[in-house]
Amino acid sequence: MHALQEPLGNLSAELRQRFAQIGAVWGRDINAHRDLVIAAYTPLVAAAANDVADACEVQRDQPYGPDERQRLDVFVHTATREAGQADVVVFVHGGAFLRGSKSFNGLIYDNVSRWFARQGCVAINVEYRLAPQAPYPAGAEDVAAALDWVRTHAAGLGGNPQRIFLVGHSAGGAHVATYLADPVLAARRSVPVAGAVLISARVVADVLPDNPNAAGVRAYFGDDAALYEERSPLAHAERIDVPLMVVVAEHENPYLDAYGAAFFERVAQARQRTGRPARAPRFVQMLRHNHTSVVAHFDSGETLLGDAMLDFFRA
Repeated sequence: MHALQEPLGNLSAELRQRFAQIGAVWGRDINAHRDLVIAAYTPLVAAAANDVADACEVQRDQPYGPDERQRLDVFVHTATREAGQADVVVFVHGGAFLRGSKSFNGLIYDNVSRWFARQGCVAINVEYRLAPQAPYPAGAEDVAAALDWVRTHAAGLGGNPQRIFLVGHSAGGAHVATYLADPVLAARRSVPVAGAVLISARVVADVLPDNPNAAGVRAYFGDDAALYEERSPLAHAERIDVPLMVVVAEHENPYLDAYGAAFFERVAQARQRTGRPARAPRFVQMLRHNHTSVVAHFDSGETLLGDAMLDFFRA
């Protein structure tokens, strides 16, 4: 663990100040603010990715289904593959249900998997179908299909099929939570999951006036707002029966921090009622970070969240 690290500590003083300025008004223009964050982290992530002394094997665009977006990338070090029995980390990116890819600008989102590969994990980066062509529950169905692929191939990649951890960011977090909890996916939950991490996840389908991604919610969850509550992962949170970690940024897209806290509370209360306090979920707020930097910072030098996740996996 890197106890002396500071959030955003690998950025210049000028960038830290700029992040603080946009933090207070993050939700007013999330696209512009997202672009600034990605521009800040891209050179740091690129430098790490180009470190040939610590390079990992990358297998691109492995198909886990017939659609052209049902593809995944594998990141693993040769030593990990040869040793076997490694933890497997499956990452599902965000994009407001309408956009996004597993390798934005060739670096961001790759950085998450690349960092976990450096830590001795088999890391999988999943792309999935998008709305409106693939509405609810297609994203969660793609998570299920990707997990089928991972279970089949894990051992050959050096991973332990009994130690698969799901990680989802933003819309990807919604798909992970739906896969884990929604009764509509019950028949597809055939792969044992050792734990899950929801990062800045959209666990409530809302189209409130100040939700900058309301169009994406409508496109994915449908035009009938009467169905939003039952289709929201929060409605089924108490059904999650695997170890869970919920992460939010200090500066979030509107309401996602509150929704994450509510999700954590509902899972925690359900587990208290069932008398399993040893499996209480974890909750982490990433100070000074925003909805984008909470994942863009991986493999940039700051390891606070990554270390916390590894501790969660190995606890």
